[in-house]
Formats: sequence, structure tokens, C-alpha cells
Amino acid sequence: MAPLVLVLAACSGNGPQSALEPGGPIAKDIDGLWDLVFWLATAVMIFVTILYVWAIWRYRERAGDESEPKQAHGNTAIEVGGVVFSVVLLAIISVPTVRGLLDVRAIPEGPDVLQIQVTGHQWWWEFEYVDETAPDGRTLITANELHIPEDTRVNLTMTSADVIHSFWVPTINGKRDVVPGRSSNLTLIADDPTPPGEPIPGQCAEFCGLAHADMRIKLHVHTADSFAAWVEEQLAPSPLPAEGTAAAAGWDTFNAVCTTCHQVTLEDVEGEVVTYGPDRLITGGDVEFRSSFGPNLTHLFSRTTFGSGTFPLDVAHLTQWVDNPQALKPMDPDRNDLASGRVLGMPDLGLDPVEIAQVVALLETWK
Repeated sequence: MAPLVLVLAACSGNGPQSALEPGGPIAKDIDGLWDLVFWLATAVMIFVTILYVWAIWRYRERAGDESEPKQAHGNTAIEVGGVVFSVVLLAIISVPTVRGLLDVRAIPEGPDVLQIQVTGHQWWWEFEYVDETAPDGRTLITANELHIPEDTRVNLTMTSADVIHSFWVPTINGKRDVVPGRSSNLTLIADDPTPPGEPIPGQCAEFCGLAHADMRIKLHVHTADSFAAWVEEQLAPSPLPAEGTAAAAGWDTFNAVCTTCHQVTLEDVEGEVVTYGPDRLITGGDVEFRSSFGPNLTHLFSRTTFGSGTFPLDVAHLTQWVDNPQALKPMDPDRNDLASGRVLGMPDLGLDPVEIAQVVALLETWK
């Protein structure tokens, strides 16, 4: 009984990352194809099992019967019937499979398509919203938590900054590899908005190093109005902190240390907008991606999680992360241990508890 329970539990489709509970038309097509193959395979298994059991019973050895069974070489009707049945069965499966593959691989086009460039990093996701009509050339860049409007075709153009990753939000679409030096595309269409604070979970589905399991995705689906409001909030720069505050002291530390890896776009008291931090060019196929070494933190506290969707965004976790991210999420100790001063191989950058508290106070102002 216990083995049967385990087998049935493995078939459950109510997990947090299940392709068996589709939330969009593409995922529904994939789920429908899975259902078709499953039920056809089940019917064939039942038929073959019944035929096998019948043959064993019909031609079993009987007491007192020592006659030799009739020897026959093949049966034309059975052989032809088996071939025809197999061809028809494969056609039933292959036609929707090929059609589904073409539909899933198609790159959506048109003015109503939301274009997002995705860069996979060890071990986080970078999202840049492409909008040539954005005022003042402003660019919306965020990380790990992807926001899209409902009932909208979203084209993800993806590449990797380091190793092969795989983007996968199973309730919306299948997985797609993200390869350095190449660009790949994935279409997302979500049926309904997600409740506040309850994003759709996703995951990197290609082993990419020590923290692969913690390279997660949170997909927020908005109404059209809610998405437009979110975009405007994200396009606005965060303010530089007022002089004489803990956040101002944190900015001095942040600008000296954290901008080694992270970008942030800020507006000073005179209204000047400046982006701090590294900027590098990543080429993926015919697409050029602007990227940084760490997530853009301009609106960090507008997110619900950090550490690539791994930890709740609160002061306690963030303090521990700034102190020593390696203690929370094993990654690359030679690049990610501020406590010992190891950041991208740069020495003598360790932060004391006061500096850590000031940096966290600064980050809390970026909403």
C-alpha cells in the first residue's frame, strides 16, 4: 500500500511549481498535449495488459494435456493491423506535438508585445524592459521579480553573462535554455492577475553551480492599470539620502563598496539623475544587453524577496546578507564575502556592524 501511495503522490499536480496547473494559453496547450499522450498511453497499456493476461489464461498448460501447441509462422492480419494501429497512434500524437512546438517557438511581433531582455547570472536574473518611447531615455531594470500585465504577449529575449541557465515558470510556459553568446526567446502569456504578495514561482532549470537551487524567479501578473503604475514607479529614480542621517552615512559606504557590483539610479536635491555602478556589454546573438555584476537596487524595497527570490525582504535577513551573503546562500566565497573583505577579489573592504546598519538603513529608503 505504501509504494502505491508514493506513486500516486508523485502524480500530484498541486505543487507550487507544476506544469499540470496551467495559468496561461501556452501552458494550457502544453498541458493538453501531455493529457493526450498520457491517456493514449494509458489506453494502450490497458489493452496490452488485457491481451497479455488473456493469452496467458487461454494458452496455459492444463493437467493431462500433453499435446504440442499449434505452431504458426506469423499472422498477416495481426501484423498489418499492428502496423496500421501504430501509424495512426503516432499520427494522433505527432500532429499536435509539431503544431505545439511551432506555436511555442514562434516569436510574437507587433506593437502590443511587451519586450523584455533577460540576462542570467550566477545566481540571479536581470530583467530590462525595452521601451523606445520611454521619456528621457529612461530604462527600467530590475531583478528576480518579473512583472507583466495579464492577457498580454510578453517576449523574453534571453542570454547569459556566464554559464548555461534555463528559464522556467512552469504554470506559464515550458523551460528555455539561456546560453552565453547566444540569444533565445520565450513567450509568456498569463490569464489572471496574481494576488498581492503571491507571485507565481519559477526556477533556473539547468544546473549552473553551487547556488543553482536558489536561483529562483517570482512572476507578478498585474491588471493593465496596475502594471502601468508599477512601470512609472520603477522608472522614477530613488532619492539621495538627506545629509546627517544614517542613510547618508550608508550612502558613503555603498558608493565606495557596493557600486563595485550593483547599479543604482538616484536623484539629488538639485534634480540631477545619476546612475552609479558598473555597466558592461553582453552580446547574445544579434542582441546587445547592458548589464551589471549584481542586481540593480534602485527600488530594492519595492520587491517582496531578495537573494533571487530566496529570502523575505526584511531588515534581519538583509543585515545578515550585507554582512556575509555566503552564510545565507552558498555562492562563490571569493566574490561574495564582505565580512572578510573579499568582493570580486578586492581586498580590505570588510564592513563593521555600524557600517552594515547604515547601509541597510540606506537600502530601506529605496522603494
